[in-house]
Amino acid sequence: MTEDNQASKSINVFGVGNALLDILALVDDDFIQNHSLNRGAMTLMDAQNQGKLLQQLENQSLELRCGGSAANTMIAIAQSGGSGYYTGKVAEDTNGEFYRQDMVALGIGFEVDPDLHSENPTGTCLVLTTPDAERTMCTNLGVSTRLSVSDINTEHLSRCQYSYVEGYLWDAPDPRKACIETMEQSKRHGVKVAFTFSDGFLLDRFTDDFHQLVSEYCDVIFCNDSEVRHFFQSESLEDCATKLSKIVDLAFITNGEKGCLVVEKGNIIPVAGFPVKPIDTVGAGDAFAGGVLYGLTNGLTTSQAARWGNYLGSLVVQIHGPRLAKSPADQLQTVIAG
Repeated sequence: MTEDNQASKSINVFGVGNALLDILALVDDDFIQNHSLNRGAMTLMDAQNQGKLLQQLENQSLELRCGGSAANTMIAIAQSGGSGYYTGKVAEDTNGEFYRQDMVALGIGFEVDPDLHSENPTGTCLVLTTPDAERTMCTNLGVSTRLSVSDINTEHLSRCQYSYVEGYLWDAPDPRKACIETMEQSKRHGVKVAFTFSDGFLLDRFTDDFHQLVSEYCDVIFCNDSEVRHFFQSESLEDCATKLSKIVDLAFITNGEKGCLVVEKGNIIPVAGFPVKPIDTVGAGDAFAGGVLYGLTNGLTTSQAARWGNYLGSLVVQIHGPRLAKSPADQLQTVIAG
């Protein structure tokens, strides 16, 4: 597809992911240790075990946000001034309606019918942040695992420049099919496919699947330094970037406060980060991807898009939770000129 045809599409990004209501809490290290949680990682758990943790936090101030990795990315796109649709499955319950209203209020299209046939609730992610800014996530996927091929609105997808799919979808059968359907329909309608690896544990389990996805469908890959090392089983980040350049035209590898590497048509370009004092790392990678996708769909060069992504990530790590309180769009020109 030509760049002119891409630009003629009226919506920036069609995002697909697990729709999870984030429950944000600040805890000390003892809380993580006393409940034998996998510090700094995401752990799947049933509603009962997650409920026990919530009971221990009943006297704390908890914040609610519509979330899930791809949803956080879509929010960053909207806060940058972009547009998009988001597809994820919620239940017909209070949390599901909160989720829908929250997304719509942010200017993101969310028209997926709630699940009426499951006893499972809307998925929730308890995000526990310790004083060192590390976040430990305890996730009950709920009805998000019932996302299906029929939920992918092809008409909406065809109006978008990019689709963006999170790797977490690969962990359950029906969302996996929805993931493939999104990519196949994207190719059919001239929509570029962006995919994020999401988490190292997925690469441990589905490395071969992800290699096949990248080679068959993907135009853009998002990952962090740890994930790409998992992907290629190599400790050398430069070696991993070189290998990635051979199987995809464009990739963005985040590397903490150092910024990121842009891997574009065989070239590896470092883009400096914005060193800050982090208080909460949750959502930084999602915000980065949102900033990049906004840039790619609104006329920025890949390096400018990466710089904007780095900036959004640096803002998010300085707050509690994955979403900025207000749009930073007025800083765009200053940031990309720096």
